[in-house]
Amino acid sequence: MQKSYGAREILKGIDLTVNTGEVVVIMGPSGSGKSTLLRMINHLEPLDWGEITVGGQHVGYQRMPGGSVRPVRKRLAQARAAARIGMVFQHFNLFEHLTALENVIEAPLMVYRQKPDQARAAAARLLNAVGLARPADHLPHRLSGGQQQRVAIARALAVAPRVMLFDEPTSALDPELVGEVLTVIRGLARPA
Repeated sequence: MQKSYGAREILKGIDLTVNTGEVVVIMGPSGSGKSTLLRMINHLEPLDWGEITVGGQHVGYQRMPGGSVRPVRKRLAQARAAARIGMVFQHFNLFEHLTALENVIEAPLMVYRQKPDQARAAAARLLNAVGLARPADHLPHRLSGGQQQRVAIARALAVAPRVMLFDEPTSALDPELVGEVLTVIRGLARPA
């Protein structure tokens, strides 16, 4: 796959296959295209050439006669939802006006139409799993950076993702908070 912004080529000739259960780390200097690649996988950024599939299905693209792919505009939200890609952003991207619990249940309720009681119970389990059972009713500004990142992880897990993407999940954290977030991420990578 390839991606450019104007004349500036960001990604060229990327060919990557990740198998179920596999953990892959993409390393490189700042500005090398790591975040762009993750955003393209989640179809938050269009690709210029190539294709991305999850479980053999295109995410937000459809194959055309002749082999090319083109973006699907009308059903893009449905395609993203069907792909079940969880993404944890570098700067958390929590909804500031929603509590930790409300942040976690937003997608299950609004996108996947889960019953509110089911979504709340699942969110409570996820928040407990990342060590945030007590501050579930706090707004993000009342949480530490590490707690906010753990809410973001629980929110990504709430959609039962087939693919989990982390965009520099510890870069916005104080050094003492890095360890607690990495512990949560390591726990996710272990087979159940």
